[in-house]
Amino acid sequence: MEFRRLTDDLSVSPQITVKDLAAVRAAGYRAIICNRPDGEGADQPTFVEIERAAREHGIAAFYLPVESGKVSDDDSVKFGDLMRKLDKPVLAYCRTGMRAATLWGLSEAPSKPLPDILGAAQAAGYELGALTRRIVNGGKVPVQVATASHDIVIVGAGAAGLATAASLLARDKSLDIAIIDPAGTHYYQPGWTMVGGGIFKPQATTREMAAVLPGKVHWIKAGVAAFEPDNHAVILEGCRVVRYRKLVVCPGLKLDWGAIPGLPETLGRNGVTSNYRYDLAPYTWQLVREMKRGRAIFTQPPMPIKCAGAPQKAMYLSSDYWQRSGRLQEIEVQMFNAGAVLFGVADYVPALMEYVERYGIDLNFGYNLIEIDGPRKRATFRRALQDGTVEAVTHDFDMIHVVPPQKAPDFIRVSPLADQAGWVDVDQNTLRHKKFADVFALGDVTNAPNAKTAAAARKQAPVVAHNVLASLGKAQGQAAYDGYGSCPLTVARGKIVLAEFVYGGKLAPSFPAWLIDGKRPSRLAWLLKERVLPPLYWRAMLKGREWLARPEIVG
Repeated sequence: MEFRRLTDDLSVSPQITVKDLAAVRAAGYRAIICNRPDGEGADQPTFVEIERAAREHGIAAFYLPVESGKVSDDDSVKFGDLMRKLDKPVLAYCRTGMRAATLWGLSEAPSKPLPDILGAAQAAGYELGALTRRIVNGGKVPVQVATASHDIVIVGAGAAGLATAASLLARDKSLDIAIIDPAGTHYYQPGWTMVGGGIFKPQATTREMAAVLPGKVHWIKAGVAAFEPDNHAVILEGCRVVRYRKLVVCPGLKLDWGAIPGLPETLGRNGVTSNYRYDLAPYTWQLVREMKRGRAIFTQPPMPIKCAGAPQKAMYLSSDYWQRSGRLQEIEVQMFNAGAVLFGVADYVPALMEYVERYGIDLNFGYNLIEIDGPRKRATFRRALQDGTVEAVTHDFDMIHVVPPQKAPDFIRVSPLADQAGWVDVDQNTLRHKKFADVFALGDVTNAPNAKTAAAARKQAPVVAHNVLASLGKAQGQAAYDGYGSCPLTVARGKIVLAEFVYGGKLAPSFPAWLIDGKRPSRLAWLLKERVLPPLYWRAMLKGREWLARPEIVG
């Protein structure tokens, strides 16, 4: 007998028999709920038989029969009431367990987020995607649904979403485009490293969303709950439906702070900081300025992450400040990287190692941060040894810059658009979904094997814009994205190693070597990062001006 766990309090299973009750009791279940009407199958015991045997084993039994495919709102309410009253844990069963899982999902809808419900069901082997609208609507069948319809719907108003909208309108001003995003502020996230290094003010990296949205775009200020690509529909929180002819998905990724026990409680205090959050980057600079001696740790989680060079940038800029202020010899700088190399493109490693050695940085590879004790200032890492065993290693710190694990947003991971790892499943060149021809995706949320950087989104947006128009019959040929990514590695104040590459780690410099040699630290690359890229972002990329980003049309 297979018991499939949905929560600590509830498991579900296919039909049980009288003989199974001993195993049910041995597994620790205190009560059972039968959700299968008597007489559905010739080999099915009646509930009375099950109840009698359950009583003999000291298990309470309850009958809540539901016809297959006909779970009513009232049924789910009754199931929820039962779950509140019964001793735990509970086993619910039907023919396959699907009705029991459905009743649980709908009963939890008023208090539990959709991704949590769908994710728990998926982990137990049950697909509840068809119930999306009911779950979003608090577990009840929607009676009235406000429906909007647009030619192109873009999910996400970050760099990728706004750039795509602007590139589309630059090609055809008549397009009916809607952007869905609940945020009221747009952030220039590449600037947060500079905030953490004391170069930029935090305010320089923000704009009101209304000020950066293209003028002819409809802004739907709401969160996305789910997708129904077969119906060309996006389901919003509150069960509103937005229909589309073409869908562009680019909501970014999720910073999973909660994946590291102790981290959420201590962020922004006890010397624990991260440039991956707008409100914490100034704290990084505060810690760097105030630190006179001790140990500074910089961490990097397993890939993929947004801007893989960012953990190093924080480390180099901090070390440079300590060196300039005569403190570096009193500060032990350590990097703990879950990966095996300093940087994924080997051509740039020699230049980076010069600064590692200059600052006396202790590099530690294969160390993944698994716990933070902020008040005691201790960080615990998991390390795989050569013999295959795993050990936990704890280090004290005076300052620690943490980069959290990162994954696709919850509503993406449980959607039909996701691959097995949870990322939107696209063709890496066309950025078109592999299964749903009217869906495109770009930015951090895709499973394309490129670096997750704003520079990648800048190159992807024109590709998606062209291919969307081609799919609408408004453009000829197909545009191809080559995997371009760029990472300006700030190795010191006034010096940058400008890493540029495409798929496979092949170098792809934008400038001749006599002007900017990306493999060497450059003052000109620093000026590009400090003075050119921010206005290029606000005034060109978000306005549909594709400087050095025109897509290649391959046929």
